[in-house]
Amino acid sequence: MYIFRKYFISFIIAGALLSGLNSFAQTQPVPEPDPPKNWHTLDLKTDGYFGISLKQAYDFLNGKKSKTVIVGIIDSGIDTLQKDLQGVLWINTKEVAGNGLDDDHNGYIDDIHGWDFLGGRGGKCDFSETEEEVREYNKLKAKYGYLMPDSTNLNKKDYAYWKRVKTEYDSTIVKARAEISQLSPIVTAMVETSGYIRHALKLKNNQTFNKSDVQNLKVSNDTLAEVKNLWTIAFTDEVSTSTNVKVIKELSEYMTKLNNDISPDLEARKRIVGDDPDILKDKPYGNNILKYQDASHGTDVAGLVGAIRNNGYGIDGIADNVRIMAIKAVPIGDEYDKDEANAIHYAVDNGAKIINMSFGKKISPHKEWVDEAFKYAAAHDVLLVQAAGNDNQDVDAKPDYPNDIFADGSSDDADNVINVGASGLKMDENLAATFSNYGKKNVDLFAPGVKITSIDSDAELITDDGTSFSAPIVSGIATLILEYYPDLSARQIKQAIMQSAQPLTGLQVLKPGTKDKVDFTTLSKTGGVVNALKALQIASKMTGERKQ
Repeated sequence: MYIFRKYFISFIIAGALLSGLNSFAQTQPVPEPDPPKNWHTLDLKTDGYFGISLKQAYDFLNGKKSKTVIVGIIDSGIDTLQKDLQGVLWINTKEVAGNGLDDDHNGYIDDIHGWDFLGGRGGKCDFSETEEEVREYNKLKAKYGYLMPDSTNLNKKDYAYWKRVKTEYDSTIVKARAEISQLSPIVTAMVETSGYIRHALKLKNNQTFNKSDVQNLKVSNDTLAEVKNLWTIAFTDEVSTSTNVKVIKELSEYMTKLNNDISPDLEARKRIVGDDPDILKDKPYGNNILKYQDASHGTDVAGLVGAIRNNGYGIDGIADNVRIMAIKAVPIGDEYDKDEANAIHYAVDNGAKIINMSFGKKISPHKEWVDEAFKYAAAHDVLLVQAAGNDNQDVDAKPDYPNDIFADGSSDDADNVINVGASGLKMDENLAATFSNYGKKNVDLFAPGVKITSIDSDAELITDDGTSFSAPIVSGIATLILEYYPDLSARQIKQAIMQSAQPLTGLQVLKPGTKDKVDFTTLSKTGGVVNALKALQIASKMTGERKQ
């Protein structure tokens, strides 16, 4: 599942409702000013933000020639009309656009910029799904729901899997019900009070308001004071450009996801896509439509990797000679293992050398399919970059999926896989983002992931948090390395990136999700934050081993 923007805003608002808006308002922290929208590219020493030193990296590359690199973005789709992506989208030159034929005989009709593995006939798409543990619970409960551990002829391994599924399912449902109970009255209140704020600000019905508007609002009565407090809390973690419409939209989408967990449409896949997700080799399936209403996340990710640089519009992507291959396989809810595996194969077969995977889930019923795809990518010298996840949990103790701990025991740390946690803006106790997963063994390094600004669908900009955005920052650096040092293998690119994240020994930070202080080096394998300049300097000294 691609990560919904901040679960935390819901907890802030719910907490305020439970404790009383007025009392909460009296203890609100002073809001911090917005960081530069490109802070993730800045240099700690020069600019004071713990970014990736991108300007210095390009200074280092000045005068050097580059080669185009294809990057596969396995995500929620992409707005292919986004101005900042024009000219950087991958084009399948073997396919004739719009003729309804599979010209290149790869099994996918009119796949000009990529493929949608969630698509169906008539332009439909199964983009609203539930969690994997919900699907698996409903699939297995008839067989195992009433069995006891000592039942005759019981397959112990299968029963253990069922127990794990049920544990995750129970946790997901309890959480969903609790959050719906808390959030429902709050979302209703926010919808109802938006008009009250607009009226107080003398805005028209179609106009929006933001954090600054609310902060500067002069109150004339107790009702307006409470409404102002509600919206001040709602904007707590938002940048100043975020609007009331955006906040309500995000909370409403999150509520929809919670309701999908409790009352899942378990027939949606069959009805829309028409395949069997428990059978791997029954393609072709899907369609070539890459933009649906959920395309925001994938567009954000693509922009961080390769939005056109220096065009005075949107943002500057990290890589300057890239072609973005859009592969839609991630719904609102959990992705299917089948789609993950086929998406990786599609990207590799069509020339991608780096694949970004900003998604994750708690259960992987067909992990062996995804493991095989990881190995397939390795065999073709393709680097996989994945987000560590946003559950502030130790993935050494409780793994997230997909991962490179292969079920057959053949690997627990693949040479072509980088797992990325999210870091904050400054070198202080908040350097490890409060939401980020971590793990000394299974998270490789950290990269900027707090208040990251990127392009959005429909010509918009968006500022978000998440390891979903840390991963494409690393993918962008990997792309930059391969552009200018095309003889380096995936293994070598990973090595350069890992070595660039120098261990921050002695830096005490808040352990994600807690108030406990730990040494930053205990949270990942490298103990550091990625740096583009250092990675390129290291790469420049390597003797390439890529087979052309």
